Amino acid sequence: MTYDSDSQEVRDRLTGWLRTQLPDADSLRVEGLDRVEFGHSAEMMVLTVVSGDGADEIRRDVVVRLRPRPPALLEPYDLAKQFTVLRALEGSAVRVPRALWLEDTGDVLGRPFFVMERAPGTVYEMQAPHEPDVSADGVRRMCESIAEQLAAIHTVDIAGVHLDSLDDGGNHLDREIDHWSQELQRVKRVTLPALERLLHELKVSRPSPHPAVTLVHGDAKPGNFAFVGDEVSAVFDWELTTLGDPMTDIGYLELLWRMPVGIPSHDASLAIDDVIAHYEKAGGYTVVNREWYRALNAFKLAVINLIGSRLFDDGNTDDQRFMLNAYGIPLFTQMGLADLGVTEQLDDGPVMPSDERMKQAHSAH
Repeated sequence: MTYDSDSQEVRDRLTGWLRTQLPDADSLRVEGLDRVEFGHSAEMMVLTVVSGDGADEIRRDVVVRLRPRPPALLEPYDLAKQFTVLRALEGSAVRVPRALWLEDTGDVLGRPFFVMERAPGTVYEMQAPHEPDVSADGVRRMCESIAEQLAAIHTVDIAGVHLDSLDDGGNHLDREIDHWSQELQRVKRVTLPALERLLHELKVSRPSPHPAVTLVHGDAKPGNFAFVGDEVSAVFDWELTTLGDPMTDIGYLELLWRMPVGIPSHDASLAIDDVIAHYEKAGGYTVVNREWYRALNAFKLAVINLIGSRLFDDGNTDDQRFMLNAYGIPLFTQMGLADLGVTEQLDDGPVMPSDERMKQAHSAH
């Protein structure tokens, strides 16, 4: 059974469970339970956990991150892995929210979830920062701070934080290509010439993996960094985290830097070449084979958007962001092909939701 996050039942069940996590807390209660419509891959609720009274009152501002209802955009969805990574990185140079408690059975709210402290800061997912909150110099510093946090992620002592069993880092590129290729095969309905050509070109031109095996964030877009002023205060969304080739994160950031949203859209934003130079200066690895890694991530994002398009088309979600993101499939595909030197015009094939489904969605709104 699943529960409406706005219901009193959710509040009661969550409060009861939190009391088992804080058995010594007096008169524990939950205040300000709100659902957050943010991102595509998980659902969140923000609330305050209050214990004690008067001068002894303790207030914790927390975020509850729930496993999305299957079928989700990213499957298999490993919520426990995210919790483990956050726990492992606590106290490291990587700025992450503190992970508090994990409920991985689904018995409490109908779906697994974990609770983390609410990190301070602003996320610039779609809107660029602006004055007076952030100056032009501040925007440039924000870009540097992103680069520094990526360098911190890639230089984590994996064994020291007990994440060395997370994945087999040596075969990361093969795992990436195989996983997104399998996802393409799973959701495509007919031949998709452009996307399938991109996959072929990635396989035949694959470089040797970077010699360093590092922690890899997997979704290192500007919108996954929160800021207090012009400094990164927290790095979010660790669903795709693995061990492997750090250049995959750089290629992803570089690809997303081309998108005219959020921090990169600001006139004062650093050029991506300067961001990469700062990453290297901050202790990151020498960046190589930029075109191939951009193309790999273009394929990955095209497939993720295709999954979303199919979820919307099949009626598994009414979230119109999935419909809108489908328009990105040809864009990412062409960007990837161009990076690999393919200039011929190839048919995308049917990647959008059906006209009937799109009309239905428009009429419903």
